[in-house]
Amino acid sequence: MARRKGTELSVFKGRGAKLNRSIFQALALKGPQTIYDIHKQVRALRGLRYTRYASVNKRVRSLEESGYIRKTGAKKTKAGFEAMIYEATFRAYLAILLNSLNLEVLVTQADEGATSTILAAVIHNLQQTGYV
Repeated sequence: MARRKGTELSVFKGRGAKLNRSIFQALALKGPQTIYDIHKQVRALRGLRYTRYASVNKRVRSLEESGYIRKTGAKKTKAGFEAMIYEATFRAYLAILLNSLNLEVLVTQADEGATSTILAAVIHNLQQTGYV
């Protein structure tokens, strides 16, 4: 994936970027999971084989605070404890999509109807948040 200067989202920058991507990937491909299940998925990826459970736990909780993932329920474990189940939010899916898009291609190849719809949605959101 090519890096784009100035357009990368903060969730995909810094030390936790690779782990964030892998957590999003695990939740997007396998659906809602516990932190333990996410940890197993992450450790199966090349370059993250030695990732500790505590690191995944901290990243999941940080992504939850940021609104990228949310708790959807609880599951009883074999040890008798309750483990929370997490799923990706629409914000996470949007971040994944925007990170993989080439905005130059989107702007130059989208038809007039699509660009007007995107522009209207962005302007509406900016007005709601007070930027415009």
